[in-house]
Amino acid sequence: MDYLPIFADLKHRPCLVVGGGEVAWRKARMLLKAGAEVRVIACEVNEEFKQALQADEISLLSQEFSPANLDGIFLAIAATDSKTVNALVYQSANQRQVLVNVVDDTKRCSFIVPSIVDRSPIIVAISSSGRAPVLARLIREKLEAMLPQHIGKMAEIAGRFRTKLAKTVKTLAGRRYFWEQAFNGLFSELVAAGRSTEAEQELQSLSRNVEPQGQVALIGAGSGDVGLLTLRALQLMQQADVVLYDNLVSGEVMELVRHDAELVSVGKKARFHSLPQEETNRLLVHYAKQGKRVVRLKGGDPFVFGRGGEELEVLFEAGISFQEVPGITAAAGATAYAGIPLTHRDYAQSAMFITGHLKLGADQLDWATLAREKQTLIIYMGLMKASHIQKQLIFHGRSTETPVAIIERGTQKSQKVLKGQLNELAQLAEHAVSPALIVVGEVVNLSEKLHWFGQQEKHQQLSAVVKLA
Repeated sequence: MDYLPIFADLKHRPCLVVGGGEVAWRKARMLLKAGAEVRVIACEVNEEFKQALQADEISLLSQEFSPANLDGIFLAIAATDSKTVNALVYQSANQRQVLVNVVDDTKRCSFIVPSIVDRSPIIVAISSSGRAPVLARLIREKLEAMLPQHIGKMAEIAGRFRTKLAKTVKTLAGRRYFWEQAFNGLFSELVAAGRSTEAEQELQSLSRNVEPQGQVALIGAGSGDVGLLTLRALQLMQQADVVLYDNLVSGEVMELVRHDAELVSVGKKARFHSLPQEETNRLLVHYAKQGKRVVRLKGGDPFVFGRGGEELEVLFEAGISFQEVPGITAAAGATAYAGIPLTHRDYAQSAMFITGHLKLGADQLDWATLAREKQTLIIYMGLMKASHIQKQLIFHGRSTETPVAIIERGTQKSQKVLKGQLNELAQLAEHAVSPALIVVGEVVNLSEKLHWFGQQEKHQQLSAVVKLA
């Protein structure tokens, strides 16, 4: 983070603008709108400045800048055509530890002015850290279209009602539940219609019956790329009081969780479980019974080798409300990003998903069916059993020359694809790290043409693998 985004209270604070042209006026007008006491230094001022001076909205200190002009100033903006003057303002402000912005000169800025969406008291600020101001402006334009004008009035009414609500609803969870109900319900509609009195009456009515209900949302976080997260998942993650998450959930996805939510790691890795499944189940019930909104965040899709069904069964038995939000499972996400279609009319008329996380002595898979030609086999958690998988598929008739791929960290920037033949699978697995997906089938060869994401891995012949060993 290049800059700390803050909202400064400028009411009645002295702020200095050096310059009298159009750009300087835009900055002065912005400061006036924030309630600042604006002081100006300029040899000449444009018509807008003259009108503001005549109305006593601003004061003109002098025609030429002197470092002493910064004494007692809260922040300063330099917007002149003279690089020498701008540099002097910057240097003098820094010596006095006064916040300063030199327009269109990011290197001489201790603060920058963002693009602003103003729905006062709701303010949205967008910044590119000075690198792409036009892009920041385009983002602002999109937000202007998305955010209705009445949200400012809604926030204003809500601000007046907060003290009353605190007297009747004592818990933080209860008040949060109340506001979520209000902002998404009739109160919002009444404000939008300009019926402010009725809107305040609706808040009073809602406050008489506030009882937050605990519930659990089982959410699939997808296979890594934050852009593949569903809109519904994002909405629920932003509402959560508690989030129980696995290790397979990417850091980028975790950044989207509401920042004041309680985070509980229940992650699972090969050969390591931070919490037994029974304890995870217990925690889900525990937090929900406290009236909290709980998100159970899983990598991929919770219903594809994610034990999501087991967790929901526990919630059902406990009488807790729940919902499931599917995610893009690794078989769909990782293969798509590697340029490997799961089916193709010429090479694979079906696709089968299996888990390689087999219990010792409990392999009950139908290998004869899995080894059939003209189908794609996708194996989750198969690295440790790669040798066993290779032997079983070959023994039951799959050609030793069948193309295979191991996709590490699929859909993420660090994605890596190792390719070879079925008789090389065990050795390829020795050079792969979890999380990884194994793909077996002729469709793997299509990645040479269909690959589009990241760096295409070269086909690794057996000899190349041996050299790496």
